[in-house]
Amino acid sequence: MIMWRIEYYCARKDPDLEAKEHNVLVVYRQLALAIDENNELYCEDEVGTPEGLARGPRRTHVVSCDEKPGIQAVAVTSPDLRPVPNEAGRGAARRDYEYGRLGTLSLLAGIDLEDGHAFPLVGATHKSSDFCRLLARLDEHYPEGDVIRLALDNHSAHKSEETRARLQAHPGRFELVFTPTHGSWLNMIEGFFAKMTHQMLKGIRVESEAELARRIYLYFGEVNRVPVVHRWRYRMDEIDASEKPKISLAY
Repeated sequence: MIMWRIEYYCARKDPDLEAKEHNVLVVYRQLALAIDENNELYCEDEVGTPEGLARGPRRTHVVSCDEKPGIQAVAVTSPDLRPVPNEAGRGAARRDYEYGRLGTLSLLAGIDLEDGHAFPLVGATHKSSDFCRLLARLDEHYPEGDVIRLALDNHSAHKSEETRARLQAHPGRFELVFTPTHGSWLNMIEGFFAKMTHQMLKGIRVESEAELARRIYLYFGEVNRVPVVHRWRYRMDEIDASEKPKISLAY
């Protein structure tokens, strides 16, 4: 027998997958019910406002966070050639198949799931210190006293001693809700990264890592000028919004 095709699967390695998935969806469900058709948060005394998102002057902001490492800075070795129209008036730009590798960058980002505002952080690494820098950006952005609830995966930088120390230095400020192991598809920022790859990173050529970083920040600037609010819909009808989400890390 000759094997010519392999289909890959992801082994289930988290015994609590359903419980963790449900917990993340509770967060999304509460947010979906708390926002009206104009993307405004309901007042505290309106019927249907989930407990924990709007509580007087103290609010909870939900942010989806993740890293996108290994973004290649690729340079051309010969100039691109302009399209030459064919008989149908169509043509394609031509590019030399050879290219130069200039290095890689890592993107750490968060998206506010209420208003669509995106927070980028581009650098050479995605270590705990980098994640703490992103936490500092979020802390600076939101009003003092509000809670910042983060949906994120199980990357070691999210649970390290340095990160815990950063959270402990701001008691009551951050709540971390983790997706299941091998369940990062539950994190809504993954869809944003896929869109970013298709719109901006695919086929990009630059002259330096600095240029790549500048163009990534430029992309986020354009996103924030006209933010798109992301909504989760899969299996939402099965979720009871009156539940309290189980916070994995809270300080």
